[in-house]
Amino acid sequence: MDLNVVSRIRQEAFYNSQVMQTFTHLTEEIGPRLTNSPNMQKANDYAKSKFNEWGLSNVKDVPFEDFGRGWDFRSAHVEMIAPRAFPLHALPKAWTPGTNGPIEGEAMAVTLKSAEDFKKYQGKLKGKILFLSELRAYKPGTEPDQRRYDDAGLAALQSFAVPKTMTSDRAKRIKDFRDREKFTRELNKFLVDEGVLATVSISGWDNGIIRVGGAGSRRAGESVGVPDLAMIAEHYNQVMRMLDHKDVVRIRADIEARFTSDSNDPGYNTLAELPGTSKADEIVMLGAHMDSWHTGTGANDNAAGTAVMMEAMRILKSIGVKPKRTIRVALWGGEEQGLIGSADYVSKTFASYPLSTKPEDADLPKSLRPRTGAMQRKPAYDKFSVYFNMDNGSGKFRGIYAQENLAAMPIFQEWLKPFNDLGATTVVSRNTGSTDHISFDRVGLPGFQFVQDGLDYFTNVHHSHLDTVDHASEEDLKHNAAMVAAFVYAAAMRDERMPRKAVIEE
Repeated sequence: MDLNVVSRIRQEAFYNSQVMQTFTHLTEEIGPRLTNSPNMQKANDYAKSKFNEWGLSNVKDVPFEDFGRGWDFRSAHVEMIAPRAFPLHALPKAWTPGTNGPIEGEAMAVTLKSAEDFKKYQGKLKGKILFLSELRAYKPGTEPDQRRYDDAGLAALQSFAVPKTMTSDRAKRIKDFRDREKFTRELNKFLVDEGVLATVSISGWDNGIIRVGGAGSRRAGESVGVPDLAMIAEHYNQVMRMLDHKDVVRIRADIEARFTSDSNDPGYNTLAELPGTSKADEIVMLGAHMDSWHTGTGANDNAAGTAVMMEAMRILKSIGVKPKRTIRVALWGGEEQGLIGSADYVSKTFASYPLSTKPEDADLPKSLRPRTGAMQRKPAYDKFSVYFNMDNGSGKFRGIYAQENLAAMPIFQEWLKPFNDLGATTVVSRNTGSTDHISFDRVGLPGFQFVQDGLDYFTNVHHSHLDTVDHASEEDLKHNAAMVAAFVYAAAMRDERMPRKAVIEE
């Protein structure tokens, strides 16, 4: 580590930070950023404008084809009007239609888990608002909402569980996917044919939190069904108890949501570079997904990561470093639908598997399509060094997951030393998954995610309507931007690329 450069990085990150300006613009000026929504396009344009303003190179949007239709959500008003008046807190699932004005209907509890269930309800659902989930007993929380790692918690991360012998479950995953898709299509058609006004499910979390993702279909030409809502557990359970007591419950709803396109449009990743010098054809990458779900403002998932990665690039450009390798930032789309943006970019740029072209497999996403050969490396594969990702909320970096790359661990220990005084001390051998570094890792390219303080990411904000700026930590974002800038600079200046581990193929 060049400690002189790290000192300059820290000074710029801590005393001249712009991370909060970027963070609040993405969240409170633009708002939530569902892939292919108008807000996502605004976010792509904003990121490009900032990259150009900061003097970065090769600023561009890179498409990933055929993502699906755009969708936009404006407002939701839901209330019980009989047997008494009472506001109900509910929000629509993504890619479901709006109500086209206020609707009123009688609530009805139903079980629709398979096509066999349709028969018992045929002819009985017209004008009804269906409650699809079972009542769920409230469970008081026993752990604090906000959590930071203590010494014992960081020490516990050092344990590694020997994995079971790898067996491919691709056939099962394909079957499960096809079964889900088939049932969704059948259910949407059934609801429309029967004249159902809307459906309601219970939120996955208690304490007034609406945790909601997508439903229906974003694919052009497929039925989108009827308005589909997620309701807070405390209100959902109340309605279910009233129905159990044989009360007639009437509900009024007005949902303003619309599809913004009728075609399967591409989504976009936004990229920019700080050019290298003596090894300019080699690449060090950093990134985060810029897309979010549509409620809250997508602050901690993942405007926080986006703002940190943008700030890291600003810092390096501002202090005038001249890295050996080119440093490339990528802000991904489609992460919430299965790492679509990063996976597409990696497959087109670095390495991919030949996939089945059989007509019967055309309906499968690329992640599930049967492979027909060994991994094919592109020329850029051997010019790639490392990718660093952020996507676990806004909590402070306390170290890094080595993703079972044991040769990287002593390197990371050295790079962490200038941040030990800030509580970043831990290198963990184990894997962590479920975000965009996996797109690199699965083809044998070094891709890493940082160990972060959890704050209330998995208790209040993850995929919920509470994912707002108020739940983020400015101090932590500044710290993270400094660490990322230092790590990518160190990687760009190494004599060698980062060490790689063997590719494990299914």
